[in-house]
Amino acid sequence: MIETRVAASGRVAATCAVLALFLALAGAAQANPDRWRYAWPQTDFSKTSIDFDEIMSGGPPKDGIPSIDAPEFVPVAEAGNLAATEPVIGLVVNGDARAYPLGILIWHEIVNDTVGGVPVTVTYCPLCNSAVVFDRRVAGKATEFGTTGKLRNSDLVMYDRDTESWWQQFLGEAIVGERTGTRLKVLPARLESWERFAARHPDGIVLVPNDRSMRRYGSNPYAGYDSTSVPFLYGGDYPDDIEPMARVVAIENEAWSLELVRGKGRVESGDLVLTWEAGQNSALDSRRISSGRDVGNVVVQRRGADGLEDVPYDVTFAFVFHAFRPDGIWHIE
Repeated sequence: MIETRVAASGRVAATCAVLALFLALAGAAQANPDRWRYAWPQTDFSKTSIDFDEIMSGGPPKDGIPSIDAPEFVPVAEAGNLAATEPVIGLVVNGDARAYPLGILIWHEIVNDTVGGVPVTVTYCPLCNSAVVFDRRVAGKATEFGTTGKLRNSDLVMYDRDTESWWQQFLGEAIVGERTGTRLKVLPARLESWERFAARHPDGIVLVPNDRSMRRYGSNPYAGYDSTSVPFLYGGDYPDDIEPMARVVAIENEAWSLELVRGKGRVESGDLVLTWEAGQNSALDSRRISSGRDVGNVVVQRRGADGLEDVPYDVTFAFVFHAFRPDGIWHIE
């Protein structure tokens, strides 16, 4: 079984490397706004904060990975199809507690929702294992987000449906179009196991598929991805002193290796407190997410006048933090 898994991981790594090279070359050839205007007539390509050569096709067309714009939920007590250790994004806004299973998000990547009266966009980029929640108001107005089908540094490029500006998911920043340079507010959320969310919020609700036959919900189309040695569809350089696919806990301009946090169980840095406990499946390991290896639960909080409060963080891959925070501070040992 172990030999089979290692061999399979090697094949995935080799396939990823070949496809990454092929698509990087194809993407570079296609990185021309004149070729994009047919699908993006509203996008102002004269405004950008990046080099267009950094953008490549991820395969699907615009909205080919469909966002969920009318999410449906059931009470925690009625969600009988989730395994205890399955990963969910747990979000609480003004007392409104909602869980968004990665078994659904891995197929849609974006959920446009309103939680506790606040318009939010819940996002997950599988190739970066990046789970980030944003307040989706821009200049005081709520906007919906969808998927462009494009990637930059292997990360999801979103677009807003008001101006069709393109946004970097990891940063929450518009990188192409009228809103270039605008940043979304990141909201605190936890990437946690289903049982932990349910225990914290027994009166909460959980996202369910609008149409269960639409996708193979609960399965992982990227099986073995986080066991590879190289990322998919990434042409940048790699960080020093840490494997590119190692998980890190990213908080603004700093990153702690997950192995460090796991080994200590609790890390304190200034007013930040990072903790790790076992009991959460990787969404990117086995074919069934509920069978994925245990990567544990991370909680990040800040000491304040009223005690510990959750702060935004992301459990992502080391190459992602390096790509988007090249001057970032690393905590590896």
